[in-house]
Amino acid sequence: MAQNGTETSYGAESIQILEGLTAVRKRPAMYIGSTDGRGLHHLINEVVDNSIDEVLRGACTDISVVLGKDGTCTVTDNGGGIPVEEHPRYHRPTLEIVMTVLHAGSKFDRNTYKVSGGLHGVGIHVVNALSAFVEVRVRRGGKRYLQRFERGIPASPLTVEGEDAGTGTEVRFLPDPQIFETVVFDKDVVSGRLRELAFLNPTATIHFADERDGSRETFHYPGGIQQFVEEMNANKNPLFSPACYFHTRREDVDVEVALQYNDGYNELVLSYANNIGTTDGGTHLMGFRAAHTRSLNDYARKQGYLKADREGLTGEDVREGLVAIVAVKVLEPQFEGQTKARLGNSEVKGAVESATYEKLVEFLEEHPPTAQAMVTKALQAAQAREAARKARELTRRKGLLEGGGLPGRLADCHSRDPRVSEIFLVEGDSAGGSAKQGRNREFQAILPLRGKILNVEKARLDKMLQNEVIRNLITALGTNIGEEMDLSKLRYHRVILMTDADVDGSHIRTLLLTLFYRKMHELIEGGHVYIALPPLYRLVKGKEVVWTYSDEERDRQVVAWGGMERVSMQRYKGLGEMNPEQLWETTMRPETRTLLQVTVEDAQKADELFTILMGEAVEPRRRYIEDHAREVTNLDI
Repeated sequence: MAQNGTETSYGAESIQILEGLTAVRKRPAMYIGSTDGRGLHHLINEVVDNSIDEVLRGACTDISVVLGKDGTCTVTDNGGGIPVEEHPRYHRPTLEIVMTVLHAGSKFDRNTYKVSGGLHGVGIHVVNALSAFVEVRVRRGGKRYLQRFERGIPASPLTVEGEDAGTGTEVRFLPDPQIFETVVFDKDVVSGRLRELAFLNPTATIHFADERDGSRETFHYPGGIQQFVEEMNANKNPLFSPACYFHTRREDVDVEVALQYNDGYNELVLSYANNIGTTDGGTHLMGFRAAHTRSLNDYARKQGYLKADREGLTGEDVREGLVAIVAVKVLEPQFEGQTKARLGNSEVKGAVESATYEKLVEFLEEHPPTAQAMVTKALQAAQAREAARKARELTRRKGLLEGGGLPGRLADCHSRDPRVSEIFLVEGDSAGGSAKQGRNREFQAILPLRGKILNVEKARLDKMLQNEVIRNLITALGTNIGEEMDLSKLRYHRVILMTDADVDGSHIRTLLLTLFYRKMHELIEGGHVYIALPPLYRLVKGKEVVWTYSDEERDRQVVAWGGMERVSMQRYKGLGEMNPEQLWETTMRPETRTLLQVTVEDAQKADELFTILMGEAVEPRRRYIEDHAREVTNLDI
């Protein structure tokens, strides 16, 4: 192969064979998914999963996770402790082998761990490779052992610290800033995962402490996933109580399901395989959904709710208002990628489907009032689905939603390439006018929102399609909505919410986010939804103009100027108060603006928050406001 006039050879000597920690440090995303905040927290998950594996084999009841002021995380359990004896093959302490040799874990031995989340055998090794240092203490055989590693390499030999009658493992690690974009742990992310694990493992007690702010929590839920589902419905109106629950086994698959309906219109089903949250579902979720739909249809026909000639209930019908947990344990799970977002085992679908169908039919037969409530709910959803279909047909005939003319209020951009195009959803005509004048017409479209946006938390699809603001929005985006949504038809790859920095603006933003989260979730999952951050203050001193986006930023600038002397300050409550040039420079110009991308890391927390803020119940909303009032930074009264 010629290059710059020089002959070079491409052969075996040119290929780097990456082994062990070198491979992990060179390509960390292959092992933990990414090097951003998600990958950072994956390190904690890997260590905690090892402790949970000890719970699964009956050797552990207590786990402790501590976030240190120095940026470290310490995970301690009272399990059996990592073996410290000399490894027969490597002639080094087994602990050192587990920490430094890829695929050296005991999870490949079925006799030791019948079920495990860490079946790839790379978990603790990866944490070691991607940490500035790791210290491991093992209590075992009457002694307490210690070994330290730095960037995956042993920094000290295995030593005996002293006598200790207990058993267990303590892993303290500091993520490597050479690897990660951020090394600051998010307390809420860690707490959410530990709470989830406590529900999934009712025999375990998990303690969590954050030394940075002194907070402490303890998670222990003897009611397991049945209690989990009931807590997820705590701010809603359940149709029956207690939640339906069953735990059974099919061949080598352990199947555990809990479900309960509420009177809302949204579905929340969380799935797990070997304690790992499968956010992208998989074969276990497919099996559950198929059996759930079939069992309700069979019961409805048998009891005469559905006539023989009538179309059956769809999956969408029977899942309206459903909250459920589907948890399986599999001997050899096949996850898609090390981050384990989707379960791929084909045999699991049949096992979960047969178990769910049998147990649900049994539950429906034994609980006639509950079964009637479930079927009635699904029949009402079917009627609404038919009404929504007719509404769609009507809007199509009028040239709306797809294929027809765009809404008259839309100021479209010249570009027809969705990848470079963006649309600003702007509150009101005043701000819309400034935005239309200030924008770059080549790739920026403006849709002013005038009129009341429907709260979709309290409405079915047919009602939504009667709302002009929502209909205009759907038409402008081009994707349609609900089951007919097609993300490939999205006309703008950035959908930017640009509202005033006041109470009304916050409300409109929340209504739009509720719409996207509940009915157009693919927009958020695809990373297409953003929030624009307009400045709050314009500070002028002499010829110098500085825009600041918070009270703290304003105060820092005033201090930098040596005080308020000869400083003029203007507070902007509305986008319409800015002229087009100012709005462009501060909020719309790609080089100078600040955008927040909307993501959903925790579906259960997001569901709970939207329910509290936008649902029917007033009391949970009042409690939320009282609990979080001190966190408000910009309150417009």
